[in-house]
Amino acid sequence: MWAAAPLLLLLPLLLLARRWRREAGALEPAGRAVLITGCDSGFGHLLALRLHRLGFTVFAGCLSPGGDGARRLQREAAADAGRMRVLRLDVTRGRDVLAAKELVLSHLPERGFWGLVNNAGISTFGETGWLSMEKYEKFADVNLLGSIRTTLAFLPLLRKYKGRIVFMSSIIAYFTLGNGIYSMTKAAIEKFCDALRLEMKKFGVQVCIIQPGNYARSTKIQPPVSAEEIWNELSEEEKAVYNKEYVQERADFFNNILSKGSTNGNEVVDAMVDALMSPAPKARYMVAKLKEKALVFVCALFPTVVMDSVLSYALSKVKLA
Repeated sequence: MWAAAPLLLLLPLLLLARRWRREAGALEPAGRAVLITGCDSGFGHLLALRLHRLGFTVFAGCLSPGGDGARRLQREAAADAGRMRVLRLDVTRGRDVLAAKELVLSHLPERGFWGLVNNAGISTFGETGWLSMEKYEKFADVNLLGSIRTTLAFLPLLRKYKGRIVFMSSIIAYFTLGNGIYSMTKAAIEKFCDALRLEMKKFGVQVCIIQPGNYARSTKIQPPVSAEEIWNELSEEEKAVYNKEYVQERADFFNNILSKGSTNGNEVVDAMVDALMSPAPKARYMVAKLKEKALVFVCALFPTVVMDSVLSYALSKVKLA
């Protein structure tokens, strides 16, 4: 107990120092480059537009350079040639990542490479046995290894310019309600970030995690699910255990959650901008409703049996037979 006393005495000083740093003034974006993955739609798309209008040089990675989202970014770029570059970037392909690095290196503005935003991600719905091994591999490759792949490629530049790395996580890293495959990848990326954040301090590189709540209606990452499609994809072994009524109830339950998602994606983008521009960015930005934060609080501070009881109650109306 007494050994912790000096730390408790230092805490107010640390908080005051942090407040002073945050009030010291935001970063000047002109002449600084930021690469964002997953800019076809959603948070990545909104962030690319916001950063460009703030004065950053933006490299917007899109999975489909000919898609509607990429074309909108290209129209934005036409108004100020040179500060917005839209590129094909599939984070599961090493050659795409290397090509992105070469493009950045050949068009670096005067203040260099400031930020990497690992935003690309995919989501789906289904109980553990409903999903194939191939699907697990795909999700790990996009949501986890994709972020690691881009981070490793751009670490030398980030160390050189003492920049920022921002990762898109989710409050689903703490608990799951029907999308355990997504939760798994977000929990893993959080641990990767925790290690990276500590390792990068000595280089002056800051690492931040964004943890949105339910913003399903602000992005295209998780469309409503179809019980019929889920049933048709189940193996015969799974069909022998479950029934169509159960799958329909689970799909309805999940779709109801999606329908309650916030439509104001700019709330999450505000946090991403702060992570890139604040003199003292937070390690974690949780952008969620009060009840979602309460679930995270219960998960983090109470025994597992308590959280299991809360989630089991939420699912109690969905019966197997």
